Amino acid sequence: MFEKRSVAEVVNTYEVSRSWVYELLARHRLEGNAAFEPRSKRPLNSPNKIGNDIAGLIVQTRDNLAGRGLDAGPATICWHLEQHHAITVSPATVHRYVKAAGRVTGEPKKKPKSSYIRFEADQPNECWQSDYTHYRLANGTDTEIITWLDDHSRFALSITAHQPVKGFTVIETFTRCVEEFGLPFSTLTDNGLVYTTRFSGGGNGGRNGFESMLVRLGIIQKNSRPNHPTTCGKVERFQQTLKNWLRAQPAQPDDLADLDVLLEAFRNEYNQRRPHRSLRNRTPAAAYNSRPKAAPIGRDDPH
Repeated sequence: MFEKRSVAEVVNTYEVSRSWVYELLARHRLEGNAAFEPRSKRPLNSPNKIGNDIAGLIVQTRDNLAGRGLDAGPATICWHLEQHHAITVSPATVHRYVKAAGRVTGEPKKKPKSSYIRFEADQPNECWQSDYTHYRLANGTDTEIITWLDDHSRFALSITAHQPVKGFTVIETFTRCVEEFGLPFSTLTDNGLVYTTRFSGGGNGGRNGFESMLVRLGIIQKNSRPNHPTTCGKVERFQQTLKNWLRAQPAQPDDLADLDVLLEAFRNEYNQRRPHRSLRNRTPAAAYNSRPKAAPIGRDDPH
């Protein structure tokens, strides 16, 4: 351009567009040689930028949820902002502000979600998962908490504490769930002796009381393969969430009755007010009640 070459020559030599050459010429007339300095590509305004009050509410919501031992991921925060404050923001925006506030800790050893093979029952009551976990009371007494969880909706059917969980405990808690929610098509558990004796050879014809009851009711029993705990991953992840919530409570319960009160409070919170990303941000209760329930395979009445 300074060599008095034509625009066409510059375009051919430098392989740039004609409009770009004219834009540079216009800049040079206004700014001189500064027109050729590199410029930031940052937009003049940020349409996705939110106000300080909303940014503060995002962090406050995150801290409130985490302080109560509840899930505080971006999708959950978005749900609470929309439900309780009529504010709609994207999970990416929430993550950006939560990270800027120093609330995000990287987990470099964590596997990416794409590496997991997910499965899910198509209907409520198609499959119930169960497992139990240990919990220590304030006086040091060890207890065991057994959970029944609907696989499709992650709806917590039952969470109760015992000392300890035995075979009759499984039968009693399962029976109460059936009385309230109907029969499931199948069950999925690990290979604990309270669920199955298939590796021990004991019980009634190789079956324990729970297994025999499922046969009588026409319910398919499924068990995880040995050394493959991720098969029952939903209920085990649920137990982690439960324990996080229990640890966040102001005081540990003193006895089973106090613990059961806490467990029912958590069950209500989890089912009714905790959206789940895999449920398209619905609560487990909404997902459980949104579709027809699966029916078990019919068999002759054993009675």
